[in-house]
Amino acid sequence: MNRDTLIIRTSIIGIAANVLLAAFKAVVGLVSGSIAVTLDAVNNLSDALSSVITIIGTKLAGRSPDKKHPYGHGRIEYISSAIIAVIVVYAGISSLVESVRKIITPQAPDYSAVSLVIVGAAVAVKVLLGLYVKHMGDRAHSDSLRASGKDALMDAIISFSVLVAAVIYLTAHVSLEAWLGAVISLLILKTGYELLRESASQILGERVDADVARGVKRTVCSFPEVRGAYDLVLHSYGPDRLMGSVHIEVPDTMTAPELDLLERQITDKVYAEHEVILTGISIYSMNTADDTAVALHEDIRRRVMAHSHVLQMHGFYLDGDTVRFDLVIDFEASDRRALHSQIVQEIENAHPDYQFLITLDADVSD
Repeated sequence: MNRDTLIIRTSIIGIAANVLLAAFKAVVGLVSGSIAVTLDAVNNLSDALSSVITIIGTKLAGRSPDKKHPYGHGRIEYISSAIIAVIVVYAGISSLVESVRKIITPQAPDYSAVSLVIVGAAVAVKVLLGLYVKHMGDRAHSDSLRASGKDALMDAIISFSVLVAAVIYLTAHVSLEAWLGAVISLLILKTGYELLRESASQILGERVDADVARGVKRTVCSFPEVRGAYDLVLHSYGPDRLMGSVHIEVPDTMTAPELDLLERQITDKVYAEHEVILTGISIYSMNTADDTAVALHEDIRRRVMAHSHVLQMHGFYLDGDTVRFDLVIDFEASDRRALHSQIVQEIENAHPDYQFLITLDADVSD
């Protein structure tokens, strides 16, 4: 079963379960006069709507690339996640307003054994549904399904709290319905905010997953000619749709035909093992028969790596009296450019007979 089919089937199951739960809870809420149960029913409907949007987003994201969108439409899934987040936030605001009204003008609920049994069954259904949807989200690498699964487990906790409030009312005759509704509303708002923040982060562009980055670099370095892989930049065009570029360090004795063949082999192997498309492979030349270059490299590396915010030094090459290499400086450094300038000055003072081309690199992948 392919990814899209898995997401759609799981979403349909979620829709069916949430619609049935919403219907039962709405009846119970209206009969008993319980605002908490009624709001919980509304929350189930918003969950069902979220599943509908997930299906639509998955269908649109699966459309083939075209002239205007040559990288496909996968990022639509991020937009659909943002829409779901907005719906959740709206549901939270609406339910909070209603709860405040009930706090101002309270109404005594009227619980029955049947209503409590239905709410209890809803808790069990939501737990099973949440675990199932979250598992399928992990399996399909779908953030929308993962979010829906977490939301369902949250709903189970909320429904259980409704049961607790009912027990308190029946035993102590203290109604906490309106206040519980307010708490539920705040939890819904919190979930919506977290979903919205996550969606916005994905749309802005997040750091590639560390395991994916390390796996790609490991595959690139599996070729004996490659002495190092650096500056891996991967762009996401939807879940599991990554493409980008990498720098490789190779001996300075390799010819253009040899490099051409190597780059093709690397591209094919990376795609076969990780489904990552490398659109470009750049070259760092490595000194192979120069003892002076080796000694100079070791001394400069010692000086450079003594600085706490320097993460990496790579691409070192001595060409006559010119030395070039790249520095990766941590984003945590208070002033990356100032630190870069300081290091350049330090290296130039230590080796005045050489000219240095030291490039400041960003820490874009692990």
